[in-house]
Amino acid sequence: MTARGSDLGSTARASMAAKRLLDVTVASGLLLLGSPVIAIAALLVWMHDGRHPIYRQVRVGRDGIPFQLFKLRSMSAAAPGSTSDTTGHNDPRITPVGAVLRKTKIDELPQLWNVLRGEMSLVGPRPQVPREVALYTDVERGLLAVRPGVTDYASIVYSDLGDIVATAADPDIAYSQLVRPGKSRLGLFYAAKPSVVADLAIVALTAAALIHGPVARRGVAALLKLQGAEPSLVEVAARRKKLTPTPPPGADAIVTSREAQTAK
Repeated sequence: MTARGSDLGSTARASMAAKRLLDVTVASGLLLLGSPVIAIAALLVWMHDGRHPIYRQVRVGRDGIPFQLFKLRSMSAAAPGSTSDTTGHNDPRITPVGAVLRKTKIDELPQLWNVLRGEMSLVGPRPQVPREVALYTDVERGLLAVRPGVTDYASIVYSDLGDIVATAADPDIAYSQLVRPGKSRLGLFYAAKPSVVADLAIVALTAAALIHGPVARRGVAALLKLQGAEPSLVEVAARRKKLTPTPPPGADAIVTSREAQTAK
């Protein structure tokens, strides 16, 4: 390895170490501070139907390795299952308590335990279920190069996902047509240019999105511009225009089924 290559390797290792230190420090602090909130929310979920308040689901992590993701359950445990991986805000399976947990993102807090376990990071592309990852194009598989995160650019830009797919006949198709293309592009940009400074900004903008989504999206657009993102990706983040169906990265056609797309 050349001296230049050695320097680059050292820089990458130092960046990864700094990111892991940030993950452990912030996740530990948030779990400590948020434990009363998690406990109260878990009690309310249990009181609704007497079922376990923690929901576990297999997601795909870095390098395609599956893991158990933890969330506070927001749906009725007695409700019939669904073949859809995308949930609109009007899904009848969502309980009254669950609706509040989803709106405030409190249901996501148990994922801080996934961060401490090293399965996730505070910031990174959101982990998907295996059947969604199976539909990735070759380009989208680049999302698996980094640890998935509790939040990322797309979590802010599409924080209203439940509204986007609420009236769709098939929420999964609507997701693949309207959200997945931009979400994957944003995730791939993050995977290519990870930054602890950007992570801190993304965490702050995630909190801002709970108060005012459009302002948070403008913040993401500004952050991407500072990092040298191409103008079309900045526009994706700003969402100034109505969402329209587009192909996901690496595909040459708009998704019309739940089958894998043909890559370019």
